[in-house]
Amino acid sequence: MQNAIVLPLSGAVACYLYKYVQMVAENRAELQRGKLQADILWPSECTDTENRNWNFKSRSFQCADYDFRLVNCGMPKVADVCHISAKGSGCDRDAEEYNMCHPKRGVALIFNHEKFDHMVPRSGSAKDCSDLSAELKSLSFDVQVYNNLSYAELSDVLMETAGKDHSSADCLLVAVMTHGDPGCLHSRDTDYHVEELWLHFTGDKCSSLIGKPKIFLIQACRGTMVDAGVSVDETDGYCVSYLIPTQADLLIAYSTAEGYYSWRNPRHGSWFIQALCEELRLHGRTRDLLTLLTFVCRRVAIDYHSNVPTDEKMDLKKQIPSITSMLTRLVYFRQDQQK
Repeated sequence: MQNAIVLPLSGAVACYLYKYVQMVAENRAELQRGKLQADILWPSECTDTENRNWNFKSRSFQCADYDFRLVNCGMPKVADVCHISAKGSGCDRDAEEYNMCHPKRGVALIFNHEKFDHMVPRSGSAKDCSDLSAELKSLSFDVQVYNNLSYAELSDVLMETAGKDHSSADCLLVAVMTHGDPGCLHSRDTDYHVEELWLHFTGDKCSSLIGKPKIFLIQACRGTMVDAGVSVDETDGYCVSYLIPTQADLLIAYSTAEGYYSWRNPRHGSWFIQALCEELRLHGRTRDLLTLLTFVCRRVAIDYHSNVPTDEKMDLKKQIPSITSMLTRLVYFRQDQQK
């Protein structure tokens, strides 16, 4: 082989190589059919030919626990082989974007609570659930919907999901639509602390999600205050091991600010979820997640107001979502025909 270049293929490196070869290949169809397999030079340690795998379609590079080598693809010169674990879950230390090039997008849990043992029903939540599920599926998520679970059932699903291997996934998403109070959410039969949604997925509890975005979307009241609004006048790196906090890479998007009411239309769904679905539909493949959520906030803040003419205290009120980000990189759900 000529101009052989030896490189490790794992995580963000594999994603970069795939995009580069895809760009320079003269015939994309041949690339997708895997005709570049002849250009693979396996390490001498990879003697088990039945269990080694090079697959452009899934972008998996597997050979026991060894690093992988790609040659003869016209790659620019880079540093010598780096020891990035092929089964690692994180990113290059200095990457500006999360590695979203795993074989799977990841699981999206939707907990939809419309009926309760001791609270009024949440009319309109079924539409939120259906719309959000459709948008997440369009982004290649493995959507799993759970309706009206008890606290014990909800806890079991969270713990079971945290106990699974997410090594082949880009991220995790959990959405909850329910009644809420300051600091807590309601299952069908009781309330629970909101932190219980993510405590099983922190870096010290779920190692296969270390260095990956963990996204939590919460449609629920956080109090009883309402916002009357105010008038706006128009005017003119590779091979380095590093530590990260256990709480890193979490994003929690609340439908409303702490202490405030969260609005929902019985026929059309909640303001927050509907605005989120619209932004995902229009820009889910092009904008990074925080930018997208910023425009969700704008939609909710500007395009919506309550319509309760029989109750002056609740009429013409506003709402603003609240985003808590512990992300360390940008999250993109770019188009990927391979997932």
